[in-house]
Amino acid sequence: MSETVGDLLALGRRAPDTSALEGDDGRRFSLSSFDDYAVLVLVFLGTGCPTAKACEDTLISLQDSYRAQRVGFVAVNPNNQYLSPPDTPAEMAKRAAAKGYNFPYLKDPGGSLARALGVTRTPQVCVLDEGRRLRYRGRVFDARDPARVQRHDLREALDDLLAGREVRVPECPAFGCSVVW
Repeated sequence: MSETVGDLLALGRRAPDTSALEGDDGRRFSLSSFDDYAVLVLVFLGTGCPTAKACEDTLISLQDSYRAQRVGFVAVNPNNQYLSPPDTPAEMAKRAAAKGYNFPYLKDPGGSLARALGVTRTPQVCVLDEGRRLRYRGRVFDARDPARVQRHDLREALDDLLAGREVRVPECPAFGCSVVW
């Protein structure tokens, strides 16, 4: 059962297993679709968001680095495609192919998963452990420009979790484009 604090899913609580996620081929997904992963990294992206675009190479590299440890990345687009034309499933598929995403890029119609997890920006990351409890909510890294990064927040959270430690910084503010509801 999931529990919230205000509008946010509380850290350490189980995420809702929504079946609202859609692939560009029309297939539906839920969090349980990714049960093969011990750790599930949900990366909320907006296809037209420059801040989200700036972290794509890092996300691709992280998926490569952590795959053997059963960490899976799933990009999720919560934006209203009618208010944000770059966020249609067709445009999402083009972007994923052009950048060579090594993880699925799924649509969250109505933003139900994003809302449940307290996501308000793109990019924003939620890391779920094997029990699908929320262990980290925040940013990929601490700069809009990857060349200026000082702190790799997502990598640090993953390293803590995989080492069996509590995530030292379980939450930090995300920055980027506001989710278009």
